[in-house]
Amino acid sequence: MRVETLTGEALGAALDDLARLRIAVFRDWPYLYEGDLDYEARYLAGYRREGAILVVAREGREIVGAATGMPLADHDDAAEVEGLPVPQEAVFYCAESVLLPEHRGHGTGHAFFDRREAHARALGCAHSAFLAVVRHEDHPARPAAYRPLDAFWRGRGYEPVEGAGATFRWTDRGEAEETPHRLRLWMRAL
Repeated sequence: MRVETLTGEALGAALDDLARLRIAVFRDWPYLYEGDLDYEARYLAGYRREGAILVVAREGREIVGAATGMPLADHDDAAEVEGLPVPQEAVFYCAESVLLPEHRGHGTGHAFFDRREAHARALGCAHSAFLAVVRHEDHPARPAAYRPLDAFWRGRGYEPVEGAGATFRWTDRGEAEETPHRLRLWMRAL
């Protein structure tokens, strides 16, 4: 597997692949996202901005994983983030990391964070943050073998920020309409 960092035109050229990958990965626990290519196209258009980064993992020519980021103040989700303990301008937002299940456990997640954090430092950001969906442990769709990523994130220096997060609406798989979902903010100093 090859990991590449994309910005500018190269990033823009990969957005359709990223949309399909997001839908495929976010269909699973804990997101349970039904997926909509029109929504994805609108949402991902924001990554054409200066300062955005897309880190992709390829097997051959196929993108099997991707991670995005940009300064939080430039992201369309910035207004939704509540309880941020530092100014938005100081934060690099690691918006998503998606990797097909058969490619997990080989260090790609670390490569995603390493490259985004290096990009954040180069932009002068003092902190890195992301949002993670919160689901109840007794949710009927929770797989019995599910292992949360909290230990991985903590191992990278991230901690949940008490009371900080966002609420986004999306349609859960198999549902007819959007419902609100709470996401917790995780952050670390760079």
